[in-house]
Amino acid sequence: MSFTETMTVNMGPQHPSTHGVLQLVLELDGETVTKATPHIGFLHRGTEKLSENRTYHQIIPLTDRLDYLAPMHNNLGYVLAVEKLFGITDKIPERAKVVRVMMAEITRIKSHLVWIACHALDIGAMTVFIYAFREREHIMNMYEKLSGARMTSNYFRVGGLSADLPDGFEKDVRDFIDAMPGHIDTYEGLLTGNKIWQKRVMGVGEISGEAAIDIGLTGPALRSSGVDWDLRRDNPYSGYEDYNFKVHVDDGCDTWARYKVRLLEMREACKIIRQCLDKLKPGPILADCPKICLPPKKNVVNTIEGLIHHFKIITEGPKPEVGEIYQGVENPKGEVGFYLVSDGSPRPYRMKIRPASFVNLQALPQMVEGRLIADVVAVIGTLDIVLGEIDR
Repeated sequence: MSFTETMTVNMGPQHPSTHGVLQLVLELDGETVTKATPHIGFLHRGTEKLSENRTYHQIIPLTDRLDYLAPMHNNLGYVLAVEKLFGITDKIPERAKVVRVMMAEITRIKSHLVWIACHALDIGAMTVFIYAFREREHIMNMYEKLSGARMTSNYFRVGGLSADLPDGFEKDVRDFIDAMPGHIDTYEGLLTGNKIWQKRVMGVGEISGEAAIDIGLTGPALRSSGVDWDLRRDNPYSGYEDYNFKVHVDDGCDTWARYKVRLLEMREACKIIRQCLDKLKPGPILADCPKICLPPKKNVVNTIEGLIHHFKIITEGPKPEVGEIYQGVENPKGEVGFYLVSDGSPRPYRMKIRPASFVNLQALPQMVEGRLIADVVAVIGTLDIVLGEIDR
């Protein structure tokens, strides 16, 4: 008579490859994973509850800290939701919309650079990490030039932007996107034909399109399972319907397919950014809604009207009509959505965030069970999760 005992081990929350404070309880038969249970809840930020005690403007900095690798996407989703709640969506100036799209796509590249850097490093490819962070540093410098912060940008505002583009910013962006495709070629040269990389990602973390839809996967993880869905095209916002871009889909359903799709998305983002630069025309960056939108600083210090509106908005906060709305945006990791409920007061009665990383993490057990423990690292990397977005 023979029998096998499985062994239960903790992977994380201190493990570097769990990308944050994620704990996985793994049941192992030798080196084969028979069961994987993700445990979250080590951050306790309470963003949604905090938002109930802040005015609609005061919540914006909290959204930076959700997916802190893509702060402008979180900003964008939230301000679009508030603008819809206040009924001023059609009053956003064209220049503000173009800048929002441009910065969202720059942020997409920034997020994907961290993904490929850390994903490759987890599997043992160190050189890619160094190169990808070199390019990310250029974007961080642009962030700092634009908003004064390198990570938590807090740049978008209800009604538009906090400030116009600084002098020379457009040239910085154009120089970056001119060089970026060549850098992506370098990453591919290091990884795509690499036999070790191929063995670590091909056929690993497979999930079918049907299963991905059932679980709620979105973003590159969904499109890499053959499902052609992208909010920028299928439920456009901020004028995305006016841009010419391709939604890349792969039916490989594995880590290799997700790798290819994200590389293509970086190339496509460069094309969208170039269109944004061509569309940029001088004009206002804030909606003409003085009782809802914070006035420009020059108006606050130079006019009594601007000072009064600023004082009223900061001390009391604007009050929307009673109602509820939902707004989703295509974050680099998938759909990030904000559900707002208004009771007519200057603070949300309820705010619920639909985070891409949290929903995508649900697929991890299905993707790793039956695989080796080494494949768990590859699957965590290919899901591209951020724990700040998971435990809110």
